[in-house]
Amino acid sequence: MRHVMVVDLGYGDAGKGTVVDWLCASRPVHTVVRFNGGAQAAHNVVLRDGRHHTFAQFGSGTFHPGVGTHLSRHVVVDPLALAAEADHLTAVGVPDALDRLTVDGEALLATPYHRAANRAREIARGADRHGSCGLGVGEAVAYGLAHPDEAPRVADCRRPAVLRRRLAALRDRLTAELGPLDVPPVEGCLPAYAGFADRVAIVDRTWLSGALRAGTCVFEGAQGVLLDEWHGFHPYTTWSTTTFANAEALLADAGLAGSAQRLGVLRVTTTRHGPGPLVTEDPALPFADPRNPTNPWQGRFRFGHFDAVAHRYALEVAGGVDGLALTHLDLAGPGLRICRRYDTADRLVPGPAGDLDRQAALTARLLRARPVLDEAPADWPAAVAAELNAPVLLTSHGPTAEDKLPALAGAVSAPR
Repeated sequence: MRHVMVVDLGYGDAGKGTVVDWLCASRPVHTVVRFNGGAQAAHNVVLRDGRHHTFAQFGSGTFHPGVGTHLSRHVVVDPLALAAEADHLTAVGVPDALDRLTVDGEALLATPYHRAANRAREIARGADRHGSCGLGVGEAVAYGLAHPDEAPRVADCRRPAVLRRRLAALRDRLTAELGPLDVPPVEGCLPAYAGFADRVAIVDRTWLSGALRAGTCVFEGAQGVLLDEWHGFHPYTTWSTTTFANAEALLADAGLAGSAQRLGVLRVTTTRHGPGPLVTEDPALPFADPRNPTNPWQGRFRFGHFDAVAHRYALEVAGGVDGLALTHLDLAGPGLRICRRYDTADRLVPGPAGDLDRQAALTARLLRARPVLDEAPADWPAAVAAELNAPVLLTSHGPTAEDKLPALAGAVSAPR
């Protein structure tokens, strides 16, 4: 048995979902463990028969019978969005996703109050929006940090009196700060949370320790390292630790620190959904992503040439990888080039976690930087491996598991 951790080394949308789906198709994985983010994740998986689902909270291996999802304590859980996602999975032929779900009772809850506050703040920023998805995940994290003993958590769904008190306090604090919010009454929310508690298995952290010893698990990250709350380009980040850190912490809890393979996922194009630095952005690139359309919160999906400078930074921040998965190679062509340096720098130096003034200054420099573009390499996997000093273990030329190809003998090691 060897577990695998999957992390996006860009701004998200590199193809983590399709890589996790392939991992679950190619080995006897029993559980996908989510270790950051929440309902704002959007991991697209397409099957050979054309069925498609955008995984938000369920693990991207859910199309495979018997593969469960565990939402760890690092996930912000939105039961209402989870129910809607389960309904869509049922519509595409997966009626038992909730039966295969376990949720850590310590995880924070995202509520309609967080969502409304998140949207109110983002709207108030006007043209200076941060690119939030408007689902309240960051708001839930912020509230949990400010009020750790009062923030609604998954286990509270089993305790209506406690949850009622916490939801009321949350609503009152947010409306006192932001003014009236378009939100349902607390009493109107409680039945949905009670239904969630009756329907899913709420567990403590010892559950995962047992699961990790029972067979192979895949740890599925959300968003991307360049959006990390402490190392991303502030303020255009997510309130989430997007590196391997949370997954490593979960493994350490189980006495298995350092036992999992570290896989970084990259697109052959560097992309971003929402505002913020994208140094290699080129509106002339002839690409479109039908699964990442323009939306009112993040705006348009942006394409750039492969940004080795930014991805080297992500690798350093993440602490390195055992290998890379390079996706969207079907888009490679003579118009897509590679950036090995900017006009002002060829390396971005990571700083200490949490120094947001430093990260904001880095963001300002990136917004002024211009890419130095080299011609398209003849062999993209070899070029990316050379620039990032890490082997490309998996290549992807399309959206399905059948479009994946291990690039090296023994790549992405088989279970043992």
